[in-house]
Amino acid sequence: MIVLGLTGSIGMGKSTTAALLREAGIPVHDADAAVARLYAEGGEGIAPVGRAFPQALINGAIDRERLSGLVLGNPDALKRLEAIVHPMVKQDRARFLAEARAGGTAAVVLEIQLLFEVGAEEEVDAVIVVTAPSTVQRERTLLRPGMNPEKFERILARQIPDTEKRLRADFVIDTGHGLESAREQVQAVLTKVLAPGWRGRRLL
Repeated sequence: MIVLGLTGSIGMGKSTTAALLREAGIPVHDADAAVARLYAEGGEGIAPVGRAFPQALINGAIDRERLSGLVLGNPDALKRLEAIVHPMVKQDRARFLAEARAGGTAAVVLEIQLLFEVGAEEEVDAVIVVTAPSTVQRERTLLRPGMNPEKFERILARQIPDTEKRLRADFVIDTGHGLESAREQVQAVLTKVLAPGWRGRRLL
């Protein structure tokens, strides 16, 4: 089974690209969605995160906006949170991969925003980096609820720059030219990696 990593800085169109991959029939594990499940009512992340950050615990669930405000710009708090959450997300990802292999799936995608930052490129056969012009990135991001320029800059500060991500990528998808262009780029990647004899980075 081919395992592709999908990453990109905030506002680059990663979620749109993931949707295009699903449209093409490729199962996608979304790390951010996994975190949302951990924080939702009944999620296994509520108790440990709530103990570490009680201010973020509201009505039996973790308020992600409040939690973000507690850790952004606070490296020590962020490390504490990551030490709790990352192992849980990794377990969720392992379950996803096991189910896909058992089902005979040809290829899957792991959508991980901080893929390079956490060293997850070692777990995949190829890395797809989603990019867009910085002006487009900023415009998209500032349209998000609860976002402001200061928060945007703090988020960017903890991510590897887009230029470096593109240099480390096996494939780059530019979402700055519209949906149809992105769809064509996704199909080109899948055509290559699903071709007989293609060898990913783990096999080289």
